Amino acid sequence: MMAQGAVICVAPEKPTHAVCVLGTKSRVDVFSSAPNGCTSFSISASPEVVVNVAHIRPVKKNPTGSSTWPLDPRLEVTVMMKASSSSISDQKVRISYCGPQSQPTQALLYLTGVEISLRTDISRAAKVKPGKVKPTGRAGNHQRTWTWGPRGQGAILLVNCDKDDPRSSTMDLMNNEVNSGKDLQDMSLMTLSTKTPKDFFTKYKLVLHVAKKEMNKVRVFQAKWGKLPSEYRVVLGPQQPSHALELPSGQHSTNFYVEGLSFPDANFPGLISLGISLLDTSDSETPEALVFQDSVTFRVAPWIMTPNTQPPQEVYVCSVFDNGNFLKSVTALAKKAKCKLTICCEEENKNDRWIQDEMEIGYIQARHKTLPVVFDSPRNRGLKDFPMKHLLGPDFGYMTRGAKIGQITGLDSFGNLEVSPPVTVGEKEYPLGRILTGNSSYPSDKSREMNQALQDFLAAQQVQAPVKLYSDWLFVGHVDEFLSFVPARDRKGFRLLLASPRACYKLFQEKEKEGHGEAVLFEGVNTRKKQQKIKDILSSKKLREHNLYAERCIDWNREVLKQELGLEERDIIDIPQLYKLLKDSRGTLKAEAFFPNMVNMLVLGKYLGIPKPFGPIIEGCCCLEEKVRSLLELLGLHCTFIDDFDTYHVHCGEVHCGTNVRRKPFSFKWWNMVP
Repeated sequence: MMAQGAVICVAPEKPTHAVCVLGTKSRVDVFSSAPNGCTSFSISASPEVVVNVAHIRPVKKNPTGSSTWPLDPRLEVTVMMKASSSSISDQKVRISYCGPQSQPTQALLYLTGVEISLRTDISRAAKVKPGKVKPTGRAGNHQRTWTWGPRGQGAILLVNCDKDDPRSSTMDLMNNEVNSGKDLQDMSLMTLSTKTPKDFFTKYKLVLHVAKKEMNKVRVFQAKWGKLPSEYRVVLGPQQPSHALELPSGQHSTNFYVEGLSFPDANFPGLISLGISLLDTSDSETPEALVFQDSVTFRVAPWIMTPNTQPPQEVYVCSVFDNGNFLKSVTALAKKAKCKLTICCEEENKNDRWIQDEMEIGYIQARHKTLPVVFDSPRNRGLKDFPMKHLLGPDFGYMTRGAKIGQITGLDSFGNLEVSPPVTVGEKEYPLGRILTGNSSYPSDKSREMNQALQDFLAAQQVQAPVKLYSDWLFVGHVDEFLSFVPARDRKGFRLLLASPRACYKLFQEKEKEGHGEAVLFEGVNTRKKQQKIKDILSSKKLREHNLYAERCIDWNREVLKQELGLEERDIIDIPQLYKLLKDSRGTLKAEAFFPNMVNMLVLGKYLGIPKPFGPIIEGCCCLEEKVRSLLELLGLHCTFIDDFDTYHVHCGEVHCGTNVRRKPFSFKWWNMVP
């Protein structure tokens, strides 16, 4: 779609003056003011003007080579300029009307050619390509639209949600200033180039504008004279939908820096159009007249999650009064994986150890910049200030989605927010994986759902189409209580791990047949946990019923995951696990891990931190650990079993719940996919 110029109406009574912007066609209305009795016209123009006469609908063609055209309203006449004018009205178009009974009459059109080019990185090549606007009309063809895919075009905008000024108390997008040169790197460059005759802007003006419904989603800074932050001023943004530019005549280039203020969401698809309008202000007695209009469309970069299969870069864990040994184990594992380790101290976490539930670290990306961004959950417990106070900073962004007091449930914690590795489902590719959230099986008075504001936000990002799983059967209600992903060198590059009571009963039955029915669960646990013999576990009708129910819930999710992620049974590994049912605060039976939940693990590349299950010791080894090793070490993974019993398991969580990981962004660029 081309930039649009005004329709030019000509009349024989007096000369007409008009402006033509290079790269655009202006339609000339030769029919409306034609003298009575005239039936045809001819047209001639200065060498720098390209005239085209074309049929709107088929009519009888003139003889070859004829320069006279029938005066018919179905004809369309357009003019284009080859070059900028050196002075106002220096190009001329002559229209000669004639008829069988009338004298030839002329209408004169004087044109001024100007360059107006609003450019940004629509090719996603990390820079705005310099150069003149070609007079073919093609320069702005792709700037007004935004298209997905490897051949797509369109500019990208980052939400400026980091904090480049250490003295600031909040994100860069919250103020009307350019804090530093680093702040500019988080913005997208847009350049306005103009070339006009002398004194052109005494009769015309250019206005930069954004739709009122989008003005709270974007802010535009204009570069003035130098490179100091103080020399950039806001020209568009909240409460500022338009700005009249003060530009010199002649050849001039002005840089603008554009920052996003809002992520895509339920009521915002993420597209923002910035427009430029040329207005005729020459007649003080009449309102300004629109001469030319063009626009550039940006898409705000989505927030993207990273799955366990992405390389780890930094591990986060809390230090609380009783988890010293747990910290040592996590520290050793991070060292093996060559990861940075950040420990949130007791003063910062206020005895809240569930750092997985508090936040999810993803990223945003444009061609010129990739920025980690922490998504702060609305759970607002002891760790509520940690993401903003200790992660938000230079090149580390922050965002959150609030919810009304009283509407937050355990399903709004981010142990209930996971993402799969990249998958292909039929012919549909998901190169950035699919987000997984836990909800209820159906709405009821006692059911829990992830807050709708969170669900809407995740869906609006478009690039990791969410899948709803059933997690409300669990006491805590998080998807990380029954699933995880680990990297693999074959097949799809990963395996889905599912907690499996069926696999656990099968293992224990095998051990009982081998004569180990007296071996006990929970041997070596420090707390006063009643030890359970294998034979007693197998003979407990109540426990069996509890786990038949848990297995049915997991199998439901198993089928959803197979269908939505395009998985086969050989892509899934069953991890032995038992559950028990207990009543929650509303008297509803919910499931909780009977022994430390091994699927709730920390994945750092090939190194796995797995909750130590304290399973039956047979021939000097825990049979549960041995089974998991046999399943995972074939994939080239290294299993480390971490004792989290007293510090996490008895508080209804495990290793994954008590840790968090910042991972390397995908090499695949999100704009190359088709949602």
